[in-house]
Amino acid sequence: MFLQIGIWVRNFAVLLFVMEQTNGDPFAVSMISVAEFAPIFIFSFIGGTFADRWRPKRTMVWCDILSAISVFAVLVTLFVGTWQIVFFATLISAILSQFSQPSGMKLFKMHMPMDQIQAGMSVYQTVFAVFMVLGPILGTFAFQSFGIHVSIAITGAAFLLSAVALAFLPPDGKMEEESQTTSIWEEMKSGVSFVLAKTELKLLGLAFLAAGLGLGFIQPLSIFLVTEQLELPKENLQWLLTTNGIGMILGGAVVMTLFKGVAPQRLLVFGMLVNSIGLAVMGLSTNLWLTLIAEFFNGLMLPFIQIGINTMILQRTESTFIGRVNGILMPLFTGSMVLTMSLAGILKEQFSLTVIFEGAALLFFIGMLFIMPLYNQKVTSNPEELAAKN
Repeated sequence: MFLQIGIWVRNFAVLLFVMEQTNGDPFAVSMISVAEFAPIFIFSFIGGTFADRWRPKRTMVWCDILSAISVFAVLVTLFVGTWQIVFFATLISAILSQFSQPSGMKLFKMHMPMDQIQAGMSVYQTVFAVFMVLGPILGTFAFQSFGIHVSIAITGAAFLLSAVALAFLPPDGKMEEESQTTSIWEEMKSGVSFVLAKTELKLLGLAFLAAGLGLGFIQPLSIFLVTEQLELPKENLQWLLTTNGIGMILGGAVVMTLFKGVAPQRLLVFGMLVNSIGLAVMGLSTNLWLTLIAEFFNGLMLPFIQIGINTMILQRTESTFIGRVNGILMPLFTGSMVLTMSLAGILKEQFSLTVIFEGAALLFFIGMLFIMPLYNQKVTSNPEELAAKN
């Protein structure tokens, strides 16, 4: 919760501040996204490899402390130097999150029984979903009420409070990795070999790729869905985003209650199928209410997809490889999404919105087909045994 407060206040304060300083210069605004996404490509696999070597609790605590220090350093520089330093507030904590996030996955693996991991992931994703709705409101309020300096200070304080909260986790204990003599390069190669040797992870990677490509097409074009397809003022985009956010919150609750016993690969197949139908409907709809209903179901299914993916990774990966598996799969999704995001504007000049949205729906359907071979697969109660068999 503390981390999400810090991230959303930072993101919106930096966005609004940069727009204010540059009069809405598109290049300057796009650099915020570069600062947020570039570390995923550069540091995700490296961070995942180190997360497999280091103690996860200690890694997460130090990442939050270092994020807070970097944010306070930015704050001091803002008082005495150039405003462009705000980009580093996003860049440094985005880099550190590539070490912290896989360590969080390892903690799930270490401290939760296998039969509770899916429920735990449901709670985890519901927190993210709540902040998808409240985060922009919180960040905008902080900047408009207090300005950039106080907003950055709030971000640093939130990161420190996150570190304090993590300090109450059980001790890490002695890690196997501490006695290892292999080099980082050898461990990175063994991580790639591990993913390639496991059919489930390869198929999951292909599904990631397809979903990322589909999401990248539609994310930048939602505003045109409102203005061109529905022929409404651009301000109506907020209703689509709010509806999607409400769907996400309810989706997490539904997985926790009604679908808690369903296998994660079935959650993933169901989520991608319904998302595919929802995108197809949005591409064809010229009615606001029909579009809102489709957007609601897209939001509702997002936790199905995220919880399904994270649970599958945890169930099918040895604890010593979780960081590297995460570091390989996440850039596949983010990379494909950024690729199609960069092409979306060009494609819109060549094709209609309907064609683009139907194409995105098709990609989600293809992603679902990659997971179908796993639909009826059983997971052994001991995932380390499963890994040994492979």
